[in-house]
Amino acid sequence: MSQILEIKVPDIGDYKDVPVIEVLVKVGDVIEKEQSIVVLESDKATMDVPSSHSGLVKEVKVKVGDSLSEGSIVVLLEEDGQVASIAAPAPSPAPAPGTPKATPPVEPPIARAPAPPPLSAQPATVELGGSHASPSVRKFARELGVTIDQVNGSGPKGRITQEDVQAFVKAAMSGGVGVASTGSNGSLGGLSLLPWPAIDFTKFGEVERQPLSRIKKLSAANLARNWVMIPAVTYHEDADITDLEAFRILTNKENEKQGVKITMLAFLMKAAVAALKKYPEFNSSLDGEDLVLKKYFNIGFAADTPNGLVVPVIRNADQKGIFALARETSELAALAREGKLKPDQMQGASFTISSLGGIGGTYFSPIVNAPEVALLGVSKAAMKPIWDGKQFVPRLICPLSLSADHRVIDGALATRFAVYIAQLLSDFRRATL
Repeated sequence: MSQILEIKVPDIGDYKDVPVIEVLVKVGDVIEKEQSIVVLESDKATMDVPSSHSGLVKEVKVKVGDSLSEGSIVVLLEEDGQVASIAAPAPSPAPAPGTPKATPPVEPPIARAPAPPPLSAQPATVELGGSHASPSVRKFARELGVTIDQVNGSGPKGRITQEDVQAFVKAAMSGGVGVASTGSNGSLGGLSLLPWPAIDFTKFGEVERQPLSRIKKLSAANLARNWVMIPAVTYHEDADITDLEAFRILTNKENEKQGVKITMLAFLMKAAVAALKKYPEFNSSLDGEDLVLKKYFNIGFAADTPNGLVVPVIRNADQKGIFALARETSELAALAREGKLKPDQMQGASFTISSLGGIGGTYFSPIVNAPEVALLGVSKAAMKPIWDGKQFVPRLICPLSLSADHRVIDGALATRFAVYIAQLLSDFRRATL
């Protein structure tokens, strides 16, 4: 005796409508529990979806290009008869009376098929105004600064979907559609953008087209939104890290056998946590007319990968020492380069650090990563002559660039924060106070 099971997408965090980039099974395959059946690619990582049971694949419900969310059915699986017999009571020898009891395990996929209409009808009872959209779509529109009444719905009976909102924002960025926010999270004030210039570049010479990676495509939309909707100002400060760098080098030599190399990023995170505790406005998010002050200290850091920048997150950074931070950042950076970060490893940051120290440059203006209100940019340190009151002495100077949302953080507060970070790095004993 066997039964048909629906294998669904498990909890993948806050991600929704994640595209399928690879289907790993086909009808007739016998798969094991925890075997990967499809691969999803979010804006920042790829994710393997495992099977929750073993058995025979009876039907594949998805194809490459489909968008899946938590709970989406991926395959129908015929579970092994021996496994099913353990979970079910012994069947009656009379087949006729047992037939109704045996039917429910076989029919759940069919019985559940009509379920979506009641679900889609449910949000309509709480809709306001003339626009047909579910609460989740309305929230999504608010986060993008879109007035829902401006969006044309493509769903049944004109219902507005998340794709409709995304298409509206894309048109606003490229085709001159006005976007205005109804809340204080961000507003374009009815701004209409000029159409993107349509140019035939081939008339000027030879060209080559290269498709953008999905990470860059989706990051572009987020960056454009953050750049337009957040009134960010960047403040620059220099940190004298001469003594800290000497201490870092010495500590690494003394602890070579641990297999963990301390980078400057670990010290930057400790300094950031100390500064966030001193100035809690930087560890917050703007939500309508309220400021959400966070009591946790999750630090994101920009990681360079072949497909673009991603931001892994160190959770509870305030509870970890330098070696623990160095080890975790190294592990997460490696996973990022391999495209194997899990969704929960890129969520929940309350402050982000973007370091270009290994590349070069002096100062830059990093874009604030919404819904955070600030981001610390770090450039490559260089030896510079510094006047000590009597003479010029060579010191290792690290350029800092702090971008902050001016709706939450004014110039005076931002300057104090940047100066305090520089003081901590110049004399790291302050971070222990």
